[in-house]
Amino acid sequence: MTAYIMQPLIGALCLMLVSSAALDVEAAAGQGDTKSLSIEEFVTLVTANDTVFDEILIDELKLKYRKDLLLPAKDIILAVKAQYDLFLGQKNDEPEVKLSLSKLFPFKGTELSLTYERTPSIRTDLTPSSLQFLISQPIAQNAFGRSTKLLDKTIGVEIDVIRYQIIEAYEDYLSVLLATYYSWYSAYEDLMISRASYKENLKLLDNINKRRKQKIALPIDVNKVKLLVIGKRERVIALEEVYNNLTNLIQKSIRLETGRPIIPSNAFAYQEMDVDFERDYVRFQEESRTYEILDLLEEKSSLEVAKAADDLLPSTNLLLGYKVSGEDWDLDNNERMVFVGFSVEWPFPDEVDRAAHEVSIIDERKTKLSSQNKYIQIFTDLKNLDIAISRERKLLEIAEEKIKLSEDILKEESENYSFGKVTLNDYIDAVNRLDVNRFNKIFRIVQMNKLMVEWLRLTDILVDRRVLRDVGR
Repeated sequence: MTAYIMQPLIGALCLMLVSSAALDVEAAAGQGDTKSLSIEEFVTLVTANDTVFDEILIDELKLKYRKDLLLPAKDIILAVKAQYDLFLGQKNDEPEVKLSLSKLFPFKGTELSLTYERTPSIRTDLTPSSLQFLISQPIAQNAFGRSTKLLDKTIGVEIDVIRYQIIEAYEDYLSVLLATYYSWYSAYEDLMISRASYKENLKLLDNINKRRKQKIALPIDVNKVKLLVIGKRERVIALEEVYNNLTNLIQKSIRLETGRPIIPSNAFAYQEMDVDFERDYVRFQEESRTYEILDLLEEKSSLEVAKAADDLLPSTNLLLGYKVSGEDWDLDNNERMVFVGFSVEWPFPDEVDRAAHEVSIIDERKTKLSSQNKYIQIFTDLKNLDIAISRERKLLEIAEEKIKLSEDILKEESENYSFGKVTLNDYIDAVNRLDVNRFNKIFRIVQMNKLMVEWLRLTDILVDRRVLRDVGR
């Protein structure tokens, strides 16, 4: 008779052993018209719609103007000066005029200038005027544009570094969003497990109430199950808040208008990726942006040393010119001459440039030391990450094994409790143990995927130039 009465309880308890996938389907169906959002769909939508990516990428548009801003201008410069001179007590009150055109060829260092000058004289009624064409060529400091060429190379290296840094910023933000997606997936799965557990424990409470009416269960048993149900309900409420908050973040990221609800699905894109530290680290050294950036920074520091050394040379220019001197506007009674010369400007003891040169040498040494330290740090970080990934794979296998054992234990405990072989406390422990192990499995799955995303980010695989060409353009 007792065994017969216990059969409904055993049936209710066995329902708690339904697979996690089945529970998810049931819960999703209960939410009405929902849209599943896989990790691949999320990446496509977020990179297309999240304007933070556009904000990151727009910095690249400024790079094409960087050389124009930092290199010496190669424009033709027109300079005009005019003033009216009034000599008191004299009749010579002609205007004073100076007009010049100049053009610099930065990568040769050559400067061409054409100057017309008309200056009234205080001693005579005549107004001297002249027209001069001058070629100036540096032969020491910035000889034949050497310093400008070094600056051009330095700016080019800076531009390459900034481009890589833009990709890095893009990749970092994408990794944050992927972590958010996996947190969302974790919150969803935890909520589904919690709702299913709450639903099944409500059935248990109903069954215990029936047993009490039949004088089979004690009031304390009812209260214990009520307390269990209340705890499950509290967890559902807490997880609903977490899930709703993360859903809002996901909707904001993909710019989804309120309406059709979304749920995560197929979140295992990164979990199954193959990681081989030795193989991947060799590729990382040969192809990664990180190593390229460090090489570029060392190259930049070497170029800055060379430019600082060039600045120590005296400013020496060869001069070649042709000049016509005459009177009035049309150079009447003109005289012509060709001249050759040089100009030198050499500060003594030139402490500023010498100090700049020494500082550049120190900075070069520091850059090389910094690169070496970063190589060591990167190797250590990747090695530790590889260890963490290996650990999570093992823990995930253990989590799956623990769920199966917990399910078997709960099934046995439900039968034992039905026949009075164990107490209700033993059964409740089995229920909670199964829930904990299910939650733990979801945590391990999410942790594994987050670690894989971090591996891809650190090894510069998560985003590359091809991705940037496909999005935000």
